[in-house]
Amino acid sequence: MLVLDRRGRVCGRAYREFTQHFPKPGWVEHDPEEIWRVTLGVLRAACRRAGARGRDIAGIGITNQRETTVLWDRRGRPVHRAIVWQDRRTAEHCKALRAAGAEDLLRRKTGLVLDPYFSATKLHWLLGHVRRARERAAHGDLRFGTVDAWLVWKLTGGAMHVTDPTNASRTLLYDIHEKRWDADLCRLFEVPEAVLPEVRPSSGVFGETTADVLGIPVPIAGIAGDQQSALFGQGCTAPGMAKNTYGTGCFLLLHTGQRPVASSHGLLTTVACDERGGPAYALEGAVFVAGAVIQWLRDGLGLLARAPESEKHARSVEDSLGVYVVPAFVGLGAPYWDPDARGAVLGLTRGVTRAHLIRATLESLAFQTRDLMDAMAADAGAPLSELRVDGGASANDFLMQFQADLLGVPVERPALVETTAVGAAQLAGLAVGFWRSPRELAATRRHDRRFRPRMTPERREALYRGWRDAVARVRTRPAP
Repeated sequence: MLVLDRRGRVCGRAYREFTQHFPKPGWVEHDPEEIWRVTLGVLRAACRRAGARGRDIAGIGITNQRETTVLWDRRGRPVHRAIVWQDRRTAEHCKALRAAGAEDLLRRKTGLVLDPYFSATKLHWLLGHVRRARERAAHGDLRFGTVDAWLVWKLTGGAMHVTDPTNASRTLLYDIHEKRWDADLCRLFEVPEAVLPEVRPSSGVFGETTADVLGIPVPIAGIAGDQQSALFGQGCTAPGMAKNTYGTGCFLLLHTGQRPVASSHGLLTTVACDERGGPAYALEGAVFVAGAVIQWLRDGLGLLARAPESEKHARSVEDSLGVYVVPAFVGLGAPYWDPDARGAVLGLTRGVTRAHLIRATLESLAFQTRDLMDAMAADAGAPLSELRVDGGASANDFLMQFQADLLGVPVERPALVETTAVGAAQLAGLAVGFWRSPRELAATRRHDRRFRPRMTPERREALYRGWRDAVARVRTRPAP
């Protein structure tokens, strides 16, 4: 949670993790009530640290994990834990729909592929597995939303059930060309339209908080899914501009302006924001496991006490000694879309140490980004000339230099790497006049460092061939 002033400086921040639940292999859940409590707590804490009261806050922006699916009743009580975007429980349902020939329709209307990643099959699962959920949904007793919609509902005391186009476009229920919920898609997934939130522009007033949140009502004036919010926060609001966010997953987006570009290389066509927060389009590549693999080194294997230590260990060895880590813990995302693939560590020899394994794990983030960037260049018809980066792992200088080396283009890091939160704040600020124009907003963006490639092309391509061979060993089906 960030509090920003008019110059784009952070006046207060707060952070707190919440519990991850793994009830079965491949299943990932969050408690919506815990998400609400944590959000409310960090909102108030960030304002206290900024010395700001409710009357000092011009507007609130929300950014969120997009596909994570919440279902609650009219009283604001969740009927089940939220099913997280990483969850793979609906893989068989996706296979059945694919076999029935549904994928072409979905690609044409939504720009997405048929994968458990997206919200529709998660919502279908909830409606079919929670007692009386389908009956209650048909009668208008239940509400569906991604985390943004859930938080707006709670912040407004249940007055508003709304979302924005960037989140709606990730559900498999929203026609990105017509910019509306689609009746045919709702029938395909057996979702009553009554459960769906109203879709409003990403920059605009969605409602006001109840007075008890910050002392007085405050407008909620900006919403964008995390990756589109980061794209906006990086200033990538014109065609040809690209950013990569290194978070739990890894997400590369290329702005394509007012023209949706259909991918033939396993990427997604999705809704983004123009310079004023209006609807635009982007190509997106999604890696399911990026920063989460560093957490695995820390929490699962005990190889790190703290995630930032990974840089020191990676620098302590000259290379990975031929080790490749393929972190397909929940399948492979773009450009492979193989939900049944599973992770592997390849190339082990007796000389491999903890440092080699840590380095190989960090390198896996850069290799996956290379996969996306190559696919994006093929779809766009031209190579990208630079990459803007953000997210927690972008603070790792070793990783950013290796990324520049592997791509062969400069990698630019902003002074404030939390651009996901910044983008939401900027969308809200534009809506309420806190920033009067895109030009005024652009003046608040500052850069930290530019990493230039130093690796020889021969070395770069040799390393990448090794990665492609490692991925081939875990794949279970060809890419779309």
